[in-house]
Amino acid sequence: MKRAILFTLVTLYLSCSNGVFANQLEEIVITAERAEQTLSELSTNISIIARENLVRTDHAHLNEVLFRVSGAWISRGNGQEHLTSIRSPVLTGAGGCGAFLMAQDSIPLRATGFCNVNELFESHSEIAERIEVIKGPGTALHGSNAMHGLVNIITPSMTDPGSSSQFETGVHGYNRVKHQQQTRNWRVDASATRDGGYKDDSGFGQQKLTAKISNSIADFEVLTSISLSNLNQETSGFIKGDDAYANEAVKKSNPNPEAFRDARSARLYSRWSKVSDAGTSLTVTPYLRWTDMTFLQHYLPGQSMEENGHSSIGLQTSWKPGLNWLLGADFERTDGSLKQTQAEATQSGSAFLVATIPAGKHYDYQVTAMVAAVFGQYRWDLSNRSSFIFGARAETVSYDYENQMISGRTMDDGTPCGFGGCRFNRPESRSDSFSNVSPKLGFTHEISDEHQLYTQIGKGFRAPQATELYRLQNSQSVSAIDAEEIDSIEIGLRGGPETISYDLSWYRLNKDNFIFLDTNRANVDNGQTAHTGIDLRLHWQINDQASLAAAWTHAKHTYENNPALSSVNLAGNDIDTAPRNMGSLQFNWLPTNHLSGELEWLYLSRYYTNPENTVKYPGHNLVNLRLQYEFSNKLLAFLRVTNLTDTDYAERADFAFGSERYFVGEPLGAYFGIRLTR
Repeated sequence: MKRAILFTLVTLYLSCSNGVFANQLEEIVITAERAEQTLSELSTNISIIARENLVRTDHAHLNEVLFRVSGAWISRGNGQEHLTSIRSPVLTGAGGCGAFLMAQDSIPLRATGFCNVNELFESHSEIAERIEVIKGPGTALHGSNAMHGLVNIITPSMTDPGSSSQFETGVHGYNRVKHQQQTRNWRVDASATRDGGYKDDSGFGQQKLTAKISNSIADFEVLTSISLSNLNQETSGFIKGDDAYANEAVKKSNPNPEAFRDARSARLYSRWSKVSDAGTSLTVTPYLRWTDMTFLQHYLPGQSMEENGHSSIGLQTSWKPGLNWLLGADFERTDGSLKQTQAEATQSGSAFLVATIPAGKHYDYQVTAMVAAVFGQYRWDLSNRSSFIFGARAETVSYDYENQMISGRTMDDGTPCGFGGCRFNRPESRSDSFSNVSPKLGFTHEISDEHQLYTQIGKGFRAPQATELYRLQNSQSVSAIDAEEIDSIEIGLRGGPETISYDLSWYRLNKDNFIFLDTNRANVDNGQTAHTGIDLRLHWQINDQASLAAAWTHAKHTYENNPALSSVNLAGNDIDTAPRNMGSLQFNWLPTNHLSGELEWLYLSRYYTNPENTVKYPGHNLVNLRLQYEFSNKLLAFLRVTNLTDTDYAERADFAFGSERYFVGEPLGAYFGIRLTR
C-alpha cells in the first residue's frame, strides 16, 4: 500500500514538474488563520470541499460529503445524529466530541466543555459555500478540542444580487426546500427538511435560517450574521443480533419507538475587520451562542431523559502588525446546565440494575465556564521558497459547578439505594481550572512552482468536559482528571498543475491522559493511544468533459497501555471502530453542455467493534449516482440515487452488553429535485 502511494506520487511529480497550468498551491483557505490565505502559506494539511461538490452532492447528512476528505468519517446514527472520526477511531462517550472542534464561519458550534457528539447537525451545512477540514491539532488559533481535527462550515459570502429556490423529494417521505435571497448588502438562506424515516416510527423535521448583513462603519468592514436551527426527531435505536443489518425481518424494526431528540440553537456574530495602508490588519469578532436540547437516553437502562443547554458570550481577536506576525486573544463565558430525570422505575435487567437505577431526578447542576487564551504566530522566510512557522497558544479553562440537588449517590429524596448505593453520584459544588500551552513548529519548502513539501510538529489539548467532571457514577465523588494532550508530527507533499492536484501526508499522533469510563464506571485519565497513518487526496482533470477525484487513508489506531476498559490486557490492540482503510472515488463527466453526472464509490474496511478485538464488522462498498440537467441558466433538475447496488450494510456497528448491535444503512433510494434561479 505504502509503495503504491509513493510510486503514484513520484509519477505525478515527474509528469507534472514542467506544468504550465494554474498553480493549485494558490488556492485560498480561511480556517487556519480565520482569514484568507493561500494553501502554500500553511505548514499543516487542510482539505477543502468546494461549492461545486457541495451542490452536486446536495447531502441530506454530512457523512455523505465528508467521506471525500481522506482520514475523515462521520459515522451516521439515526436521523441527523452522528459520531466523528478524524485521524482517529470513531470516538464515543461523554468526552468523545471533545477531541474535535466544530465551527461555522470560524465560530465554534458549542462552548468549550459543553460539546455534543451530534453537534454538526446544528450547523447550516445544507447551504455551505465550502467546508474546510484540518486533520490533527489545529493552528495556534485553535484551542481546546482541536486535537484530532476541526471542521469549519463556511456559509456563502456576498455575491451578485438575486434569489434561488430548490425543491426535492425522495424515498421514505423525504422532502426538502431551500431558498436564498440576496441584495447588495444582505443575504438570507433558509432550509426546511422533513424525513419520514426508513426505520419504523422514525423520522425528523428540521428547519434552519442564516442571515447576513454587511456594511462599513468608520474604517471597519463589518459582517454580521445570525444562524438558527431547530430539530424534532423521532429516533430509532440499535437493532441487535449477529449481522442484524442484513436480516430483512428486523432491519426496519425500531426497538425504541418512544425515543426522541429535540434540539434548538442560535448563534450571532459581528466581524469587524480593518486593513491599514501600511498593511497591518485587525479583526474583532464578538459573538453570542445559545443551545437547548432534550432527548430520551433510550440506550441506557431506565431510559432517563436528559435536558441540557448553555448560553455563551465570546470575543475573538486577531492582529497582524506585519506581514509575518499574527497575534490575538480569545475570551468566552458560558452558563450551562444539565438535568437528568427518569420517569419510571427500571423494569428490565438484573436485580442490581433495578435497585441502583431508580426513578426520579438523577442530576441537576449548573456550570459557569470561563475561557481565556492568547496566541501568537510568526513566519520566518528563509528564502522565497522556504519558511518556518512558529506558533503557540496559552489557554485557561475554568469551571464553577453548582449542584442543584442533594449530593451523593442516593435517590433524589435522600433515600439510599440497595447494593451499596445508586449508580448516579452527584459531587458537592466545586470549582476546577485547567491551563495548557500548545506550541507548533512548521516548515514549508517549494520544491518547484507546482510542488511543496510541508511538515508540522505540534501539541493539541482538550479540557475535560463538564459531564466528565460532574456527572459521576458509583463510588466516584470527585473526578480528579486532567486535560487530554496529543503530540503530533506530520510530513506531506502537495501540489500539481491545473490538470492534476494531490496531497499526500504521513502522520503520527500520541495521546496521553485519554479520558474514559473504566470498568468501575469511574471517569479516569490514564489512557494512552497512538494513531499512525497515510492520507492521500488526488484530483485529475482528464479532459474538458471528465474528471476523477479520490481520497484514501490507511491508518492504525491502537491502545499503547492497558486502560481499565476490560478484564483482558488491551495494550497493542486496535481501538474499536477504527477501520484500517477508508476511501472514496468520484468520476464526473459532462456528456453534453446541459447534462452532467457523477458516479461515486465508497469503501470502508472491516473493523473491530470491541476493545478485546474479538468481534468485527466486515466493512462494505457503496455506489452512488448523481445526475444534473440544466434546462437553462434559470432551471436545473437533479437526481440522486444512493446505494445503487442495494447493499446490506451498517452505518455503525457496535458490541455492547454481550450483543452485536447496529444502526442500519438505508437500501437503494432515489431523490429528485429542481432548482430555480432568478
